[in-house]
Amino acid sequence: METLIPIINRLQEVFLTVGAEVIHLPQIVVVGTQSSGKSSVLESLVGRDFLPRGSGIVTRRPLVLQLVHVPPLEERKHTENGNGTKQNSQNSYPGIKAEEWGTFLHCKNQIFTDFSEIRKEIEEETARMSGDNKGISPEPIHLKIFSPHVLNLTLVDLPGITKVPVGDQPEDIETQVQEMILSFISNPNSLILSVSPANSDLATCDALKLAREVDPDGRRTLLVVSKLDLMDAGTDALEVLLGRVIPVRLGIIGVVNRSQHDINTQKSVADSARDEQAFLQRHYPSLASRSGSRYLARALSRLLMHHIRDCLPELKTRVTVLSAQYQARLSGYGQPVEDHSATLLQIVTKFASDYCSTIEGTARHIQTSELCGGARICYIFHETFGRTLQSIDPLGGLTEMDILTAIRNATGPRPALFVPEISFELLVKKQIKRLEEPSLRCVELVHEELQRIVQHCSAYSTQELLRFPKLHDSIVEVVTGLLRKRLPITNEMVHNLVAIELAYINTKHPDFTDAAQVSASVNSQQTETLQDAEKRWKNEKAAEEKAAGEKSKAPDFSSPTKGQAINLLDTAVPVSRRLSAREQRDCEVIQRLIKCYFLIVRKSIQDSVPKTVMHFLVNHVKERLQSELVGQLYKQALLEELLIESQDTAQQRTEVAHMLEALQKASQIISEIRETHLW
Repeated sequence: METLIPIINRLQEVFLTVGAEVIHLPQIVVVGTQSSGKSSVLESLVGRDFLPRGSGIVTRRPLVLQLVHVPPLEERKHTENGNGTKQNSQNSYPGIKAEEWGTFLHCKNQIFTDFSEIRKEIEEETARMSGDNKGISPEPIHLKIFSPHVLNLTLVDLPGITKVPVGDQPEDIETQVQEMILSFISNPNSLILSVSPANSDLATCDALKLAREVDPDGRRTLLVVSKLDLMDAGTDALEVLLGRVIPVRLGIIGVVNRSQHDINTQKSVADSARDEQAFLQRHYPSLASRSGSRYLARALSRLLMHHIRDCLPELKTRVTVLSAQYQARLSGYGQPVEDHSATLLQIVTKFASDYCSTIEGTARHIQTSELCGGARICYIFHETFGRTLQSIDPLGGLTEMDILTAIRNATGPRPALFVPEISFELLVKKQIKRLEEPSLRCVELVHEELQRIVQHCSAYSTQELLRFPKLHDSIVEVVTGLLRKRLPITNEMVHNLVAIELAYINTKHPDFTDAAQVSASVNSQQTETLQDAEKRWKNEKAAEEKAAGEKSKAPDFSSPTKGQAINLLDTAVPVSRRLSAREQRDCEVIQRLIKCYFLIVRKSIQDSVPKTVMHFLVNHVKERLQSELVGQLYKQALLEELLIESQDTAQQRTEVAHMLEALQKASQIISEIRETHLW
């Protein structure tokens, strides 16, 4: 099981090259307040001075520290001499003549054997990203230390929790540090090493408070009580170390840090470790075997190995799933274009096929949220257009006075004995003209839907088209131009449909049955009217002869005097009045004829307009689309220009390829773990 931590270190190196955060690797995150002794704890684990020192906030960038146990130099030399030319890269480290050394990820192929140089490199790299005046940065520094005196561990040292900004730190420095800490300890596969000084109240420990937020059960938290030697005289941390103040599930370990005086006098870490054990034996004899830096290193290594063992099954599954996902994404981005002609023809043919399939309703990507394509066109024909025509009143806008006026105007100066047909034609043409506007609106709606299908096909088409923005824009332009050319032709044909109905009013139409009924009724009424008129004429003539005889005997007082004239225009023409029985009958006849003939024409228009739109617009575009695209785009001079990839697509394909390569390497590394290594 000792091989698990080096394997996790290798996985960490693999994913660091792609900057991936999709895989949560097991690691130990060190959290504590400013000057709580975090750096001293890490140095005691390594056994060397290598971290920056000073007052205030010193750790200003996350430090990912990998400790790798290697054999001593003499043993490695012996192994190399024994193997001759055949080297074991995991155990021999050929070419390195130092007992201990370190490497940085940002300094490739550079080996640091002087730990003061490691400290200097950390300070310079921190200043490069965070500035020289106490600023912080979330960008981590990756350091790997090889030594025969360390146990295999992976730790992350974070900036200490601070309250008051200093230097060029922002006003919200406390929030920034806490968010940075939470981003690391929120990883469910991380262990939290909370450091709290013994001379402060554990109940006010900010590090424990943050740990409780992400680990309320305490399954991932280990507490280190530092600076045991700095407690007030007469007090000790026994109750805290025994877990009687605040219990911590993974345990509480006490350590003694090097003082600033020890650092100034360059007291070695080994001497400090001996003094630490002596202090623990004197003050905490019952806990001496379970305290101190050496015990902490063994406990952390053991906890991390068991934690890795528990996380490995889920980690393996996660890597497998992500590999499949990124493989699918990479396939979607396609390969760089080699044959421009074949690629262009393939994309154009695929787009034309998708466009026609969307109209026919056979597309692979069918929306469930709204109607589109052919279904939308069908809805326009039979719901929108059909209901609009049905809502038009055949007699809308016609009053009885309008009809009566038309009848009088059609007879000229002669009083009408019968209803003139010309008045019917004038009025019914006026009503038929009202069908033209909704018919043209139907053409416009279908044209808009055909344009929307272009966007639908672009959104759901293969990644091939989305890779080439110029080609996509050119295809949209060609389709839009084709639709634009067909729109006036279709409008003209629909206009002609209405004009044809207006050109000839067919009163002999088979469905115009009301005309025959009205004609028979009128003939019957006319015969009766002639007989009544003859009787009335005889009676009126007899009455006039009798009145003439009486007038000859009496003076005429009703005649106008000489010089007087009668003004016939003095009486105003009434705008509305009560119609006579005959006028009422004539109006009803005209209304009945108009309604009957209008319904015949409306039915014809409702049937012929969709057919016209389908023939002159929809079907024509379907049949001509591919040939139009090929004719305008398949030109040798345009091939390279149209098939230029967008920068985003090329960059995303590169990133996905690198991530897939990292996942494949990770899968290979995990597969090296035999099941026997887990127990």
